[in-house]
Amino acid sequence: MKHRNWLSALLIFWLGLTVLAAAGPGDASDLDIPFQTFTLDNGLTLIVHEDHKAPIVAVNIWYHVGSKNEKPGKSGFAHLFEHLMFNGSENFDQDYFEVIERIGATDVNGTTNEDRTNYFQNVPTSALDLILWMESDRMGHLLGAITQEKLDEQRGVVQNEKRQGENQPYGVAYELQTFSTWPKGHPYSWTVIGSMDDLNAASLEDVQDWFKSYYGPNNAVLVVAGDISAQEAYEKVNHYFGDIPPGPPVARHTRWIAPRSGEQRQTVQDRVPAARVYKIWNVPEWGSESLAYLQLVEDILGSGKTSRLYKRLIYEDQIASDVDVYLDTREIASQFVIEATAKPGEDLARIEKAIDEELARFLAEGPSEKELQRVKTQRRAAFVRGIERIGGFGGKSDILALSQTYGGRPDAYQQTFQWMAGATAMQVRQSANEWLSDGVYVLEVTPFPELAEQKTGVERIAGKLPAEGEPPAVKFPTLQKATLSNGLKIVLAQRSSVPLVNFQLMIDAGYAADQFGIPGTASMTMSMLDEGTRQRSALEISEALALLGANLSTGTNLDLCYLNLSALKANLDASLDIYTDVLLNPAFPENELERLRKQRLAGIRQEKVSPFSMALRVLPRLLYGKEHAYGNPLTGSGDEASAQRMTRKDLSDFHQAWFKPNNATLVVTGDITLNEVVDKLEKRLKHWKSGEIRAKNIARVEMPAQPVIYLMDRPGSQQSLIIAGHVAPPTANPDEIAIEAMNNILGGQFTARINMNLREDKHWAYGAYSFFYNAKGQRPFMVYAPVQSDKTKEAVAEIRKELTD
Repeated sequence: MKHRNWLSALLIFWLGLTVLAAAGPGDASDLDIPFQTFTLDNGLTLIVHEDHKAPIVAVNIWYHVGSKNEKPGKSGFAHLFEHLMFNGSENFDQDYFEVIERIGATDVNGTTNEDRTNYFQNVPTSALDLILWMESDRMGHLLGAITQEKLDEQRGVVQNEKRQGENQPYGVAYELQTFSTWPKGHPYSWTVIGSMDDLNAASLEDVQDWFKSYYGPNNAVLVVAGDISAQEAYEKVNHYFGDIPPGPPVARHTRWIAPRSGEQRQTVQDRVPAARVYKIWNVPEWGSESLAYLQLVEDILGSGKTSRLYKRLIYEDQIASDVDVYLDTREIASQFVIEATAKPGEDLARIEKAIDEELARFLAEGPSEKELQRVKTQRRAAFVRGIERIGGFGGKSDILALSQTYGGRPDAYQQTFQWMAGATAMQVRQSANEWLSDGVYVLEVTPFPELAEQKTGVERIAGKLPAEGEPPAVKFPTLQKATLSNGLKIVLAQRSSVPLVNFQLMIDAGYAADQFGIPGTASMTMSMLDEGTRQRSALEISEALALLGANLSTGTNLDLCYLNLSALKANLDASLDIYTDVLLNPAFPENELERLRKQRLAGIRQEKVSPFSMALRVLPRLLYGKEHAYGNPLTGSGDEASAQRMTRKDLSDFHQAWFKPNNATLVVTGDITLNEVVDKLEKRLKHWKSGEIRAKNIARVEMPAQPVIYLMDRPGSQQSLIIAGHVAPPTANPDEIAIEAMNNILGGQFTARINMNLREDKHWAYGAYSFFYNAKGQRPFMVYAPVQSDKTKEAVAEIRKELTD
């Protein structure tokens, strides 16, 4: 096609649902997910949720089997079988994704954890019969399509997935934690992905036995959520699934928390940029009262800037570059995890001492009422945001499936909600003391030292699929537009399905504006924007937003700077007061700049050891040249020298130069009218004045006549990362649809040529893709392919062939 002539010149654990507590014991109707439940004669549980706001349906099926159902010597089977489910069934012996992508499905995935395996997708309502046929065919008619060739292919893909995970910084920690925190024989004492030896030993008979044992309808929950009635959904599901015979009964594991006593320590070296400490406790299972209270402890200790550990380690002592507190929530036991990464030169012992002091203080005193109010409000707001969607991780279908599978009823999540909504400070403190005062496992990961050189009721005809019907007409919200008196352009997509309003202010600046100053200034300015205003400190901003259940974030790309707000409708005015304060009155305080400077320097060091980030730092100047506006690292971080010399004045100057209403567009979505938007913003932005804006010089570049290969040596890597780069026409070009279609065929989706070649045919990679960065000028086009090291040369040749043939 005519748009391909620019391609050929330069080569180079979801942890589980966290149920969200209300801010108080008031009305919780907005958190309810209505449903109807049906049970087919063969044992299949069907849950239907009606949501008619768009002509789409989420189909989400959970099989109650995960890695904990495996036996010694058979690890990795649950995950390996998940892969095989996408490789064709007896009546459609082709790749599952070919149909899924043709009908325009979204949120498509299959995942495996210790307790369950799920398969989900959102499809147009007109394609529901087709997707139910597909799912029922692989539930009831799969074994005849599984061949030795398919097994060998997916075994190779999974092994490359395992290598890819182990090749990431801190990749060694997951296996060590799994093997060390659970007693031998515990069903969580091996990894989901399994061992190389067990994967190599997997036979066709093993795989067939797994399917017969666990993939019967009586071991599955099917959720249909969206633009369909419950009765119609039941009739369709019964039609397609009702003739599948049930499988054998599946024995269930019972609660096994396996609490430890004393302290267990382990230290390991890895190719990492900074030392990191993990502290892990075994705690109760999903759906338990104790876990509900521990979820509040999790947030108080580690959620957001106002959390105790963030304030202590990041703000006060400034000894860690990041700290994370999370619950790995599972069916028969869970784990409470604290992890912190040291700033370069800082001692892990000092970080661990600070963590222990803060935890001891919490165990002794418990939470304040203000802290409890904050985390309950945050969780309620997060839940409301999640149930905007019918599918995908954390969407309505996911919540209903999880609750039925683990809790025995679709609304089981409500019990945890009630516990958290009514939790007292005493209950939270008692739960923390019961589970976090003893039995910690501590893992220290430190960098390697720097060294110098040295049969059926449905007629099934092989190859003949049901017609998916005409794609339904999609009704997008009418875009309403206005311009404020100061010149700010407003675009509104009004949608009242949930009481939420989202704002995204786009400033025409981005990394390209750094050409007039210091590399990294744009991203640092946006990082500093919410770190304090003339009226509020960074912590005051964070705490106020948390109490309102609002989220404020910033971002930068090649040509735009973003300031985003997501606010509950009931708290919109107070949330907008903070949002506009951050926009108009950033103080860029010196102490916060110094703190973020240290984080920036640590981040750059990490970029220089992470394979993909290494490429993003080097590729732009090879594509555009060092002096070009797009020639700086695509991470937006600049370099060490620019980070060191950047001053508060540089940030203030950037804000004054580019943050003008005539240089910005505000996009608003949610439960609000255009008149409301204009009225609220005219009052708050009346003193924000338009002004002259410098024109960014985004010069055109030419590519070399012949391919050029650059090598970046990273000794000890278990994989090679291949990045092929070129420049593509700007995002706003008239041929954009054709270019996007080209990319979808070449590398933009699972069944694209590059992935099918390197993953499905050659088994050299877990995944290989191509993608664009949006830009006003010629934008970067890249191919991303992490491959096994001994096939690097061959993989480069295959990528070049796909780009040029």
